Amino acid sequence: MNRPTQQTAVIGGGMLGMTIALRLAQAGHRVTLLEAADQLGGLAAPWQLGSIRWDRFYHVTLLSDAHLLALLEELKLHDQLQWSETKTGFYTDGQWYSMSNLLEFLRFPPLRMVDKLRLGTTIFWASKIRNWQRLERVMVADWLRRWSGQATFTKIWLPLLRAKLGDNYRHCSAAFIWATIARMYAARRTGLKKEMFGYVQGGYARVIERFAEELAAHDVSVLCGVQVTSVRSGGEQTWVESEGRQTLGFDRVVLTVPPARVAELCPQLSPDESQRMRNIRYQGIVCASLLLPAPVSPYYVTNITEHDTPFTAIIEMTSLVSPEAFGGKTLLYLPKYLPAESDEFLRSDESFRDQFYAGLRRMVPSFSPEDVVAFRIARVRQVMPIPTRNYSSSVPPMQTSVPGVFAVNSSHIVNGTLNVNETVRLANDASGIITRLTASPQQAKTNSDREKANDQTSCQLVPGP
Repeated sequence: MNRPTQQTAVIGGGMLGMTIALRLAQAGHRVTLLEAADQLGGLAAPWQLGSIRWDRFYHVTLLSDAHLLALLEELKLHDQLQWSETKTGFYTDGQWYSMSNLLEFLRFPPLRMVDKLRLGTTIFWASKIRNWQRLERVMVADWLRRWSGQATFTKIWLPLLRAKLGDNYRHCSAAFIWATIARMYAARRTGLKKEMFGYVQGGYARVIERFAEELAAHDVSVLCGVQVTSVRSGGEQTWVESEGRQTLGFDRVVLTVPPARVAELCPQLSPDESQRMRNIRYQGIVCASLLLPAPVSPYYVTNITEHDTPFTAIIEMTSLVSPEAFGGKTLLYLPKYLPAESDEFLRSDESFRDQFYAGLRRMVPSFSPEDVVAFRIARVRQVMPIPTRNYSSSVPPMQTSVPGVFAVNSSHIVNGTLNVNETVRLANDASGIITRLTASPQQAKTNSDREKANDQTSCQLVPGP
């Protein structure tokens, strides 16, 4: 007698939730995908900026992003990838510098030659480290001071850490900088010793459109605008309650929302498990999108080491994407990373706009607010977890203590940086584990054989004690 089709709910319609939903549907589950927003995509969702529709936050594809590239090929989007050679800039001491190749690095005036050598040694040594767990026991500031020296740490590393982590850098382990350097080196190991970045024509709006079509082809039921209020286990089913909707029952539920939100939605979690979820520190982002008549720099990303600048970098998308995609205009992102609990998230868009305009005017004297064609602010409190000391051992397992409930989110990326490629990798690995744990005996053997062929993973899915 055949086992009835597994009824599975996936809560959260970002790239993580969509990929898990697709993989489970491919494994034979009957999947319902619930998303609180009015569209799929999560952090990758597009929005309207003046006359154009593009990504709410900046995203880029690297030549080494094997998991994302495989997904794009599956979605029949691989031939729509465009690649461009880009440049990296630094803004320090009121000056712009290019840092796009070795010669420019050696000429970089703010550092003495001995400091450059120590900085280069730090990056090279980090790229060779394989036992990343060792770095979890060391604070990132201590590790960088030891290898790069105080002068380089103060001039380069500290401003960059503050730019991405704010004061949370004090709680961050050296595994963070290792993961950042590892991704950069992986991209350059592709054979091209150039900075090559890619994007799909039409941006993530096109990716999500094709993803929705693929989900429909696998009979995944997609419900947007559904705000889930609780997830409970009872009897032989797991129940999902939502605002204004009838309670729905499933064989299992996979939550892809941040861990603190999982703790709120699942009152049946053990006290220790709930507390571990709430203890994970998160960093958020406020990001301005500007449509301008012309570029402000030749760089894709300009790293800013000036501590009093109101944003933490300048992302010039038109150095990667043809201006034709933006109606002949330039798309600029100005990100500001903040702790999830920061009161700055309560500030008005107008307050950020005035502050960002003033900061941009200091860096680019020719900039005028009158030139701005369109401006919007996006904000999300919980974007990426802070990899604190011994982080991988503090993350709760994906299989929760509540029968039928799994929690998979960015906190489970324990030795990588948050990006779409790592998100897809996590989704592929997590869906394989969920399928194995919920399979019939006959299915379990098939799944086990399949996993043996793909057991080299860089995501620790079920951390030990």
